[in-house]
Amino acid sequence: MKGVILAGGKATRLRPLTWVTNKHLLPVYHKPMIFYALESMQRAGIQEVLITSSVEHLPQFINLLKSGRDFQLKLSYAIQEDAGGIPQAIALGEDFSGQEKILVILGDNIFTHNLSSAVTDFERQAKGAKVFAKHMPTDSKQYGVIELDKHHKVVSIEEKPEHPKSDLAQTGIYMYDARVYDFIRRLKPSARGELEVTDLNNSYLKEGTMTCEVMEGWWIDAGTSYDELLRANNLVAELVKTGNE
Repeated sequence: MKGVILAGGKATRLRPLTWVTNKHLLPVYHKPMIFYALESMQRAGIQEVLITSSVEHLPQFINLLKSGRDFQLKLSYAIQEDAGGIPQAIALGEDFSGQEKILVILGDNIFTHNLSSAVTDFERQAKGAKVFAKHMPTDSKQYGVIELDKHHKVVSIEEKPEHPKSDLAQTGIYMYDARVYDFIRRLKPSARGELEVTDLNNSYLKEGTMTCEVMEGWWIDAGTSYDELLRANNLVAELVKTGNE
């Protein structure tokens, strides 16, 4: 399995911090934000990772991360020329991943859950996709919401529903088989003019090949607001100070 980290976007909600740099390069306590996704890949046993970003920001990632040797990874880079949504960015990995399955992490997702067992399980899965959910009792409707039945089978995934069917938020961590690129080619842009990752995931759900893992520990989407960025700094600082990083 290969890894793809999505590190594009204009991050308008974090301006003026992001006027001159990419949000995934902002510091989270003692490291640039992108380091956490890379470390999660490395812990999961992934060896080759593609990083996607905009034409103006990609040189900054290359300058910082270089070949990936410091993370015991082999890094590749791809330019996302247009902001067309998460599936559009994932599609940049087609030549990189070939017929291998992929682990996708949005570069502003920071979490303590270890993905290694999920990688092993998904490698054994004949085909399909896997999403990762986190219990968010107070604000799940800010995200895609995943509904599971009593056997932990995915029943539905809805994007920011007014009346959530569960408190399970869809995180920015996904696993896909090599057919993902064909599914992406069939997607239609949403009302906001972008391809939506929830639509992509629902393609697998309709096929009956979608699985879900509920994450342990904490998870945070650090690039969505000043408050979430601050919370990420505080959570990581606590891990470092208690020696649990």
